[in-house]
Amino acid sequence: MMNYKLQITNKNLDSLLRGKGTSSRGYILVGTLVFSTIAIIILTALASWSAANYRAVGQSVDREKAFQIAEAGIEYYRWHLAHAPQDFKDGTTVSGPYIHPYYDKLGNLVGQYELTITPPLIGSTVVKIVSKGVTATTTVSRSIEAILAIPSLAKYAFVSNSVMRFGEGTEIFGPIHSNDGIRMDGFAHNIVTSAKTSYDDPDHNGGVEFGVHTHINAPPSSGTSEGGLSSEAPPSLVSVRTDIFAVGRQFPIPAVDFNGFTQSLANLKTLAQESDRYFAASGAQGYNIVLKTNGTFDLYKVTALVSAPKSCNKPNWDSQEGWSTWSIKTQTFIANYTFPTNGVVFVEDNVWVEGQINNARLTIASGRFPESDTTNTNISFTKDILYTNYDGRDVLALIAQNNINAGMESADTIEIDAALIAKNGRAGRYYYNASCHPYDDRTLLKLYGMITTNKRYGFAYTSNPGGGYATRQIIYDGNLLYSPPPSFPLTSDQYVTISWREI
Repeated sequence: MMNYKLQITNKNLDSLLRGKGTSSRGYILVGTLVFSTIAIIILTALASWSAANYRAVGQSVDREKAFQIAEAGIEYYRWHLAHAPQDFKDGTTVSGPYIHPYYDKLGNLVGQYELTITPPLIGSTVVKIVSKGVTATTTVSRSIEAILAIPSLAKYAFVSNSVMRFGEGTEIFGPIHSNDGIRMDGFAHNIVTSAKTSYDDPDHNGGVEFGVHTHINAPPSSGTSEGGLSSEAPPSLVSVRTDIFAVGRQFPIPAVDFNGFTQSLANLKTLAQESDRYFAASGAQGYNIVLKTNGTFDLYKVTALVSAPKSCNKPNWDSQEGWSTWSIKTQTFIANYTFPTNGVVFVEDNVWVEGQINNARLTIASGRFPESDTTNTNISFTKDILYTNYDGRDVLALIAQNNINAGMESADTIEIDAALIAKNGRAGRYYYNASCHPYDDRTLLKLYGMITTNKRYGFAYTSNPGGGYATRQIIYDGNLLYSPPPSFPLTSDQYVTISWREI
């Protein structure tokens, strides 16, 4: 029994072992196929990924090459403008785009850049350059846009070659500078600078004060100190007065070259003659230019000025030279003229300006030759001078050989949109006291642009009883810096980059 049982058991065991081996070999085959398939899939994916990555690296290299080629195009035209500041056609007489091959240092062709140049508007210096870089072996391309400009001298809301005093009620939005001293009793939203460390303020009898100072008592006190503040004079430290100087004050700094602001009137006269917008002496009081939004202006001959009210004109109030009402009584229509293509109008006489422009860039200059203190001409206004657009499309300069005047009959509330330059005189309003009523006290003068004045400016007076505009708001037009009026003075002939981006 024992042997029999053992034999059966061995046979069964052998049978079982044979059956189990067959099954194992099947499992191994299936497993091998599964893992082989997975391996193939993984290897295929890795190969595809490697190929895609290789292509991506290649494309990345091509894109970087295209970018650098485009950048080379921008740098090339910056160099070109440095040598030919007025050439916006790449040395040709045809319109672009302009295509240049680009080589590496070994002389191998790498690709090309395609330049599209947008020249400045009349009077502006803003140039737009678009450079498209393309590689030689692919169609990969990238484009860069750069905007270049030459900065003008209109970097200030207010600049003077003389002492300045801004009384209470004056609010100025923009930088202020004087080559002399500044007394600020109003409020300055931007920095105030002077070329002097200290000076003797002519409006009070005290000692010297800081080059930029105030007579307004520091908070929590209030009111004005007529005798001056010890904290606003040497040897005191300069205090932070954000109640007056919102951004601060700085002095001394280098003086502004005033010759740059006083653009050659003779050159402006020549430009106006070239465009047939030069007007010789009127033989009367001068001319009135009425600006229109259709790109034209009406020209009138001023035949008589308003007489001063009784007792108003004696005895030349405040010893001001050239005192007059500077207000038109009668005038005769001459003709209607289109704005000149070069944007320059020149009048060899006194001139009044009023009206509104729309999509126009214009410089109106007044002068009489040969220049003389006794015959220098003025530009005056008694009514609004307005822009339609405040985004740089409209810009106007009034450049007077002598004074810029707000006439006696200037509107109670008046708005002037322009860059004002008084070459040898001052920008302001003569003193019309109570005897000149109802024209003595005015309410609001709002100027959007900038003021350049050789002599001391003033649209209001502190004398008792006062006079002039009780509130003066001077708002700097930032468009003037790089997009000034036609033939406005510039700081140099070199372009700077004001924006750069990939498009």
